[in-house]
Amino acid sequence: MAAALAAAGCGTVGPVDAHGLPLHKVVIYRNGVGYFERAGRVDGEHVDFRVRKNEVGDFLATLAVLERGGSSVRSASFPLAVEKETPPAPSPRRDFAPPPLAGAKRSSELETVVMSLDGGQHDLQVGYIAVTPVWRPSYRLVLDDQGATLQAWGIVQNLSGEDWKNVSLSLIAEAPLAFDASLATAVIPPRPTVTDGGDVIAVVPQAETSLAQNAPAPPPPMAEPEADRADEAEMEAPAASSARGGGFAAPKAKKMARVGAAAPMTMAAPAPAYSNRPKNLSALAAIALQAGATRYDLAAPVSIPDESATMVMLLDKPIPGEAISLFAPDPGVPESASHPFRVARFKNETGGLLERGPLAIFQHAAGSSDAFLGQGMTDALPAGATATVPFALERTLAVERETDYREEGARLFKIEGEQLEIARDVVTTTKYRVRNGGARAAKVLVKHPRVGGARLVSPPAGTEDNVGTGSALVPTTVAPNQTATLVVDERQPSVRGVDWLDPLADDAVRAYLAPTNKTVDAAAARALTAAWAIRKTLLAATDDRNAISAQEADLRRGTEETRANLKALEKNGAAADLRAKLTSRLSADSAQLDRLTKRAVEVDLSITEQRVRLKDALHGLKVVVPPET
Repeated sequence: MAAALAAAGCGTVGPVDAHGLPLHKVVIYRNGVGYFERAGRVDGEHVDFRVRKNEVGDFLATLAVLERGGSSVRSASFPLAVEKETPPAPSPRRDFAPPPLAGAKRSSELETVVMSLDGGQHDLQVGYIAVTPVWRPSYRLVLDDQGATLQAWGIVQNLSGEDWKNVSLSLIAEAPLAFDASLATAVIPPRPTVTDGGDVIAVVPQAETSLAQNAPAPPPPMAEPEADRADEAEMEAPAASSARGGGFAAPKAKKMARVGAAAPMTMAAPAPAYSNRPKNLSALAAIALQAGATRYDLAAPVSIPDESATMVMLLDKPIPGEAISLFAPDPGVPESASHPFRVARFKNETGGLLERGPLAIFQHAAGSSDAFLGQGMTDALPAGATATVPFALERTLAVERETDYREEGARLFKIEGEQLEIARDVVTTTKYRVRNGGARAAKVLVKHPRVGGARLVSPPAGTEDNVGTGSALVPTTVAPNQTATLVVDERQPSVRGVDWLDPLADDAVRAYLAPTNKTVDAAAARALTAAWAIRKTLLAATDDRNAISAQEADLRRGTEETRANLKALEKNGAAADLRAKLTSRLSADSAQLDRLTKRAVEVDLSITEQRVRLKDALHGLKVVVPPET
């Protein structure tokens, strides 16, 4: 089950050592700490823990003692480093100075923590955390015609200073919060200095008033721990520690002894975090979800010598997977701007989280030897998620991209205070032309950068819009020696105010009043229908006024030109007939201009009237249309 990658060093003392409490469980996290459990029977009134000086803080902050039998734990004592002017005298208490451990590393940096016990015999299980190298995953993915097989290994390094012999090993695919509490360092906070300045009160103290209120109800009496016969029987018979699972797993309720507690507390045993169903391969780890973290519990004990690394197999499972192409330009790979990557795409159906790690990809074909395709790096992959891991560049495929921007449509957005706002779609159309120069059909995923706040409109079947990444994976298939065009349509609403006579206003209101609109407000529809009849009259009058203005402009230019010509012919006696013709034309144009001026006044009065009517019809109207999803 385990392949040792380096030879072992000599057995030495680890971060924590205790005579009579051998190490039996190690849980390694991804944050640089490990959880260790020691268990055994102790005869005596105290247990001496030899702890590295730099580990005392973690040990004191996380020490948990589970007592299966015997009396309770009373206290835990440890020396403090105190600066003195003279060398300290030897301690008269010999129980604080256990004999040095043979072959101990850096023994001068060891401290002793003495845990005092009440009674003579104890069946103890002690847990604590200590600094430990993170475990690192390594994956192999074998692709075949039916899918893929994922194999996961965990690389564990033992730099603790002691050999791990036949320990229950668990790997956690998460990094819980862990900090250095520095509880072994004495802290004396500063206090304010008070001087005696006499009995004179220099200021008038401000009084405090406390309002009358009922006294709080006394807390309910604490239930006395009951002596359970099952517990007594369990104290007499040694309880086997669970080889798998987290914390202090036990078949029955046990007593939890707190450091410094005068009496034990009863605590129910936690339920198992996973079922003990048999595995197809007994060497594989059991995967469980515990406190939101994925846990890999090895099925058999593991021995990892000090200063060595061991690679353990965690899982070997068939999963859905395939090798395809992914167009995702990367500045670090200039050619990826026109050529897609070859990628391994697989779904995590292992039941747990796959941590970020290197992935070796192989191809298995019936009747031929396996082929190594390449390596990639997979990000942390939750259960049920799909990974797309690039491992090579596909030069038989070429991709071109073209983007177009425009505005379309008009929808009623809001009417309030006789102001009209409409929403239009800002359309971004991206075309990808994928050319396949190979002799086989190619399945291509295009990683399309999404426009912020825009929605995909009728995306191609199979499109994955990945929220939180700012991109979408759009699939297409390209026949051999052919070119396929992939169109991605994104639309983003743009709101702006428009005049009531604007054609966009007419489009928006008519769409709102259309029979197909099931969300229209009946009262607002009646008001808009009446207003739109007035708007139609106003629009016709406005068009008539614009036509009159155009005719007036033409006539004024004509009359000015005719007057200029008459002035030029004023002294020319031979052009009497032409002067007469121009004079007649000037008279007719002036009369027509007078009639247009009169008509313009009438139309202006009508326009003013219709504008007032329209404003009155819209008075108090409020319409808010919910945005499209």
